[in-house]
Amino acid sequence: MTFFDCRNTFLFLCPVQLNANGAAFMENTILVTLSRQITLQRKMEVIANNMANMNTAGFKSDELKFEEYLTPVASVEGFKSTDKQVKFVIDPRMVRNLSEGAQRQTGRELDVALGGDGWMVVKTPQGDRFTRNGQLKLSGEGTLVTSEGYPVQGAGGDITFEASETAIVIGKDGTISTSQGTKDQLRIVEFENPQLMKKQGNSLYTSDEAPGENQNTTVTQGAYETSNVQSMKQMTEMIETVRAYTSVSRMLEVSDEVRGKAIEQLGNPPR
Repeated sequence: MTFFDCRNTFLFLCPVQLNANGAAFMENTILVTLSRQITLQRKMEVIANNMANMNTAGFKSDELKFEEYLTPVASVEGFKSTDKQVKFVIDPRMVRNLSEGAQRQTGRELDVALGGDGWMVVKTPQGDRFTRNGQLKLSGEGTLVTSEGYPVQGAGGDITFEASETAIVIGKDGTISTSQGTKDQLRIVEFENPQLMKKQGNSLYTSDEAPGENQNTTVTQGAYETSNVQSMKQMTEMIETVRAYTSVSRMLEVSDEVRGKAIEQLGNPPR
């Protein structure tokens, strides 16, 4: 049997038994334990994704937030005692850690690290995307692109260099200059609600919110921002999650054993 979101489907998929008066009651202990087990599994998936991106430039770690969910009091009549609310565990939302990762110095003239709340604009086949991964390079056509090959946008669109241009300099405000003078300026935007941004993979994000102008973001040339994943913290949370999941699994086993013994005894009444 598969269990899903406890708020919506537990009431339909849970085991049901009948008491002496024919009134249905649910295995609350099992259902509450299952709700905890499901949230722990989701938490482990988030931790695993964070750990997998420890070395991904510009990556922002995620964290689940747990809440208590009280089932509504049933309106069915005929119970001898008053029906009581049952407390479940749910994970209604995910919070992104938007703190800056450390800046790693490389000395490469095309590497840039953003300091502040801004995001670089990248053009993809699906439209504009946003990133803080500053490990940039030149394509075969001389266009400034991300490590995945997506064109980085400037004030005038794609930023393309001629073969004769040398000594690329990127200023604090994102202005790009070469041996032939000022070239363009990196398009850097900020969002009022960056928590609403959605991950697209490869350190790219999208948002339904219209981006605003850069207010406080500075650019450092010759460096890039590393992932803000804290390895020790993630390892500690992983160990705690595994222990909690193991404990919950044992609780389910014990509950199942107790129920099995009760059914066995009820099926063999004393003579």
